Amino acid sequence: MVARRDLKREVILGITGSIAAYKAAEITRRLRNAGAGVTCVMTAGAARFITPITLQALTGRAVLTSLFEDQPGEAWDMEHLTLTEKANAILVAPASANFIARFAAGMADDALTAVCLAAACPVFLAPAMNARMWTHAATRDNVATLKRRGVKFIGPVEGPHAEMRSGPGRLADPETIVTKVLGVPKK
Repeated sequence: MVARRDLKREVILGITGSIAAYKAAEITRRLRNAGAGVTCVMTAGAARFITPITLQALTGRAVLTSLFEDQPGEAWDMEHLTLTEKANAILVAPASANFIARFAAGMADDALTAVCLAAACPVFLAPAMNARMWTHAATRDNVATLKRRGVKFIGPVEGPHAEMRSGPGRLADPETIVTKVLGVPKK
């Protein structure tokens, strides 16, 4: 378990449309227990697997789900930019094949890809997908492109998948993910 301490760290947790999205709640809890502030950014697909209100309750913060959300006040805040100015790290967990492809292509068609493209801090991706999707040549090329650009990958690991088959593509363990993102040695 990651020990709680005052890390004064800010982490943006991106969640994509993968069955493993439910594990974002555990990752959020572990980040918070380690003393990190967490702001979640969800794709539309992620919201089909886990609700923004769950993550809002765990973080105590609003969840960004769109580039163009209604915001009270006089001036529109380009939240996808202001969030990245405060972040020490961006973690996308789970990172779906679709998200990896869009990020590798440099797209900014939703809040999460825009946040990742605006990053001035380390970006970590924790992939989760079917083994055939993970080993597909297109996914391998996209991963290689992102690695060349300095994106760090955590996993995936071998193990059972939602469709009751086993192989590479399973989301890494939440504790492992949090330890790597926060740089906290494992006990």
